[in-house]
Amino acid sequence: MMYQLVACSLQLVATIRKHLSPLLLPATGFQLPASQRGFTILLAALVASLVLTLGMSIFSIAQKQVVLSSLGRSSQYAFYAADTAAECALYWDSRFQLFSASSSIGEASPTCGGITLETDPALADIPNNPPYIVSFELRNMFQSAQYGGNCARVVVNKNVTNPQTVIHADGFSTSCEEIESSSRSLQRSVELRY
Repeated sequence: MMYQLVACSLQLVATIRKHLSPLLLPATGFQLPASQRGFTILLAALVASLVLTLGMSIFSIAQKQVVLSSLGRSSQYAFYAADTAAECALYWDSRFQLFSASSSIGEASPTCGGITLETDPALADIPNNPPYIVSFELRNMFQSAQYGGNCARVVVNKNVTNPQTVIHADGFSTSCEEIESSSRSLQRSVELRY
């Protein structure tokens, strides 16, 4: 059965060739002139260079987009750290008057998100009358396996004139230990006045 099918198809090809051969042009042996013989290589090199240039420019654009999105993410982390630290200071100052000599917090140590405030000067050493400045750091905020944690530095400035309190928070995209050494450390600031 298979043998008959192959024989039939070969016969069909021979018949088609016999009927179409007068319509096909005979080979003429035409050759390009000597001045045009390298044209195909030149065209191939030109097309290859265009494709390579296009590929390199797309790669460059993609690489810049990755760097830009990474900077945007780091900037957001720095802003979140600054905002969290400023809101923490505002909470402890408005609720417990933590940054004044008449602090009503007692012996409890103030915390924000489970992180203890390390103040400078110590809260017990705050002067009785403004003006004075209290500063503290929040370390290892937003800690995860990928990121070591973010740092925030807060300065609370108490005055007798309006605004009586200025809270300035600087958030960083890196940990407190890496701020000076990291070339990718970003800083965002938030300031509250009341």
